[in-house]
Amino acid sequence: MPRVQMIEEREDASPGQLDTFDHIAASRGTMIRPFAAMLHRPEIARATADLGAVIRYQSTLSDHDRELVICVTAVERECGFEWDSHLPIARAAGVADETLTSVQHREVVADEADGSLVGFVRELSRDGRVSDQTFEQMHSKLGDAGVVELSAVIGYYTMMAVFMNACEAC
Repeated sequence: MPRVQMIEEREDASPGQLDTFDHIAASRGTMIRPFAAMLHRPEIARATADLGAVIRYQSTLSDHDRELVICVTAVERECGFEWDSHLPIARAAGVADETLTSVQHREVVADEADGSLVGFVRELSRDGRVSDQTFEQMHSKLGDAGVVELSAVIGYYTMMAVFMNACEAC
């Protein structure tokens, strides 16, 4: 059960929340969690939704890589909502069930390319930084812009998981 009241219907929004409600609902097709809780601070909800739209819909990372990174972040932050939301998207993007099972159980990922992404996410999530070796491995694959985007995806979904874990008790 949510700890923060959800503003899921337009008629539940205050006059100060309506513009942001409409903005988010238009960009997502409907008002969705966690934005229904974030709407208590419309400025935060709008900025978060806008950043999420860039990360999800304007990504230079492949759908496969982005969704794998989101799933690993969800597991590392113990956010069932993000895991449940992105697991089918990751599968549709071609992430192997074997990889997803390894991620879910925090095991070594057999696929080398997936394993390097998983390692980057785990290291950054657990240590708050990555080693030079881990950075160079990702940098050689993705370049400057790719490492920036990869780190932003991890940061964004870490923020979303922390928010969900506090406000909705995932």
